[in-house]
Amino acid sequence: MKIAVDVMGGDFAPKAVLEGILLALPSLSNNEIILAVGPQDTIQSILDEHQYVGTQIQIIHADQVIEMGEHPTRALSQKPNSSIGIGFGLLKEGKADVFASAGNTGAMMVGSLFSVKTIEGIQRPAIAGFVPQTDGKYAVMLDIGANADCKPEMLEQFALLGSVYFEATTGIKSPRVGLINIGEEEQKGSILAQATHALLKANTSINFIGNIEGKDFFKGKADVIVTDGFTGNIMLKMGESIYNIMKDQGMTNEFVENTNYEKYGGSPIIGINGNVIIAHGASSPIAIKNMIGLCKSVVESKVCEKIKGIIENK
Repeated sequence: MKIAVDVMGGDFAPKAVLEGILLALPSLSNNEIILAVGPQDTIQSILDEHQYVGTQIQIIHADQVIEMGEHPTRALSQKPNSSIGIGFGLLKEGKADVFASAGNTGAMMVGSLFSVKTIEGIQRPAIAGFVPQTDGKYAVMLDIGANADCKPEMLEQFALLGSVYFEATTGIKSPRVGLINIGEEEQKGSILAQATHALLKANTSINFIGNIEGKDFFKGKADVIVTDGFTGNIMLKMGESIYNIMKDQGMTNEFVENTNYEKYGGSPIIGINGNVIIAHGASSPIAIKNMIGLCKSVVESKVCEKIKGIIENK
């Protein structure tokens, strides 16, 4: 397995990213390689500081960086030798099994769409987020930001994509799918929510349990939570804020610890012809370590191939 990591992505790059890679190495087998994408001299200097002399980290030189505030499409076209651009090149050419970055989210999404491209039959890929549940497990929510405006048919596909991902990575069959709404009754909510409810209810390929409200978000009611990217992004970030609020007040417990984004490492883009992970811009070394763990999980689960198989047979 070859895991390509954008060393220049994130608020604390490159130091935090490389320290996270070093933290992850003990959990990797000898044939699992990290492709560290970024300026060779910079990467080598930091590895030397940490007295790293192994062979599991291979440096892939990239002398340009796409900054957080840059326009994604323009930046990718004007900076072909950026760490993100080179990373997608490795993924497209089959030289990497997965590509991960804590850098410009828009550039990662655009790179996915124009490099490895969307799986045929998928209207729009989605970014999946992990929502901790009070029973100690987690739910997968999509979309969490890639698609602010959605059609009912897109949300129906998100339910299918989320179900395949959840089953592939957890082994749990027929995961429960819930639609975020302002009431449990099927006639409640916006026009989008009502139309989506009708599609999900009629879809025999998923285990749709109906609408779930905000009060159900953490309660273990659904394994796959479906919503548009606008709502999903707001809910996920509101959930993440619990950790910082409680930490500031000197309070903690097991559930609160699970709301810390560092624990999950990142979010997969689901519905594309490859494995791509987007990590939090403020990722610490611990978050990067867990991001690499998520990379392994996505590759080992073969979720991309399973989605292709299901979509092609429809």
